[in-house]
Amino acid sequence: MIFHDEAAFVSSCGSVVTEIAAILTEKHAWAATAESLTGGLLASEIVRVAGSSRWFSEGCVTYTDAAKARRLLIPPEFIAEHDAVSRAVAKRMAEGMILSSFADVSVSTTGLAGPGRDALGREAGLVFIGGATRFGTVTKELALGGSRLDIRRQTVYEALKLLLELAKLV
Repeated sequence: MIFHDEAAFVSSCGSVVTEIAAILTEKHAWAATAESLTGGLLASEIVRVAGSSRWFSEGCVTYTDAAKARRLLIPPEFIAEHDAVSRAVAKRMAEGMILSSFADVSVSTTGLAGPGRDALGREAGLVFIGGATRFGTVTKELALGGSRLDIRRQTVYEALKLLLELAKLV
């Protein structure tokens, strides 16, 4: 879903965050985020909703490979082998956030916001979202369109929807 204005984006995200909040607060569970592509926008939309401190423990922006290695415990060799924009790295980002934050559920974002293609010839809009609980990890691959901001907003919304689904399983 491309959000044509800020108000629609904020409203849509807020609805999902409110549902996540109710579930995690009731379960006394905690969420965390690991962001690359979204650069903190995901955590920002979470904390926009009052009361998030009762269930959102932390978010980190790991924009570089070195930050992913240091903060999310992903070996540099693994990133080099799979590329930072990959399903494998999205999975490891979500798992690393669980391990380093002691959250019950986490989501991660990595991808290409553009403009244009990357050095490997991949189109902007290629996105991977990881989600982890202490019981397992899932990933999603998305092909999004629009501007750089459109891609980042769509990624945030999709990551929140995945966080909602995982919160139900915690």
